[in-house]
Amino acid sequence: MRSEIIAKDLLKIKAVFFQPDDPFTWASGIKSPVYCDNRLTLSDVQVRNDVENGLAEMIKEKYPDAEILMGTSTAGIAHAAITAQILNLPMGYVRTGSKDHGRKNQIEGKILPGQKAVVIEDLISTAGSCVDVVNVLRDAGAEVLGIASIVTYGMAKAAKRLADNDVANVSLTNFDTIAACAAEEGYIKERDIKRLLAFRDHPEDESWINQ
Repeated sequence: MRSEIIAKDLLKIKAVFFQPDDPFTWASGIKSPVYCDNRLTLSDVQVRNDVENGLAEMIKEKYPDAEILMGTSTAGIAHAAITAQILNLPMGYVRTGSKDHGRKNQIEGKILPGQKAVVIEDLISTAGSCVDVVNVLRDAGAEVLGIASIVTYGMAKAAKRLADNDVANVSLTNFDTIAACAAEEGYIKERDIKRLLAFRDHPEDESWINQ
């Protein structure tokens, strides 16, 4: 199953790993039992191939009419480029803001009005940054078919934000699958899964730490 293969790949290279007993602190101050850095997939040839071929297959399945891939800045750029090469599609990326020099572009690469675009994202937690990218592309006249991401946490806030903005997302793997694989392979204890899912469902509530 593709979701489990990608989950085990990410755990193996420590692109995603769990510390429920010694949580990380996000910039927002939220305590998190999970750390995710999908940029590490680029440095492992086998994992990179699994991820990029997985993205290509998923796009062909879910967004067969895609005409261009647009990466989020910066984590989605390399994945968009490699996947576009596999699919023989053009690509570009969207900056978090417009440049303050030159042509002051926010969209890098050429996108045409009405062109069917898929946004490539590495990780969806609250979905704020990728929804912003979708709206920039829509404002430029593109028809955004949806997002293709490597991992989604499956947080309620993200689901609501995507729904409110009428944005589809498909992911190679998800928080639940990664947690289950982590327990299966001994990265965490089976009893920790309940704590992890409690975090996923209510990230602002730190009571999961002492469960």
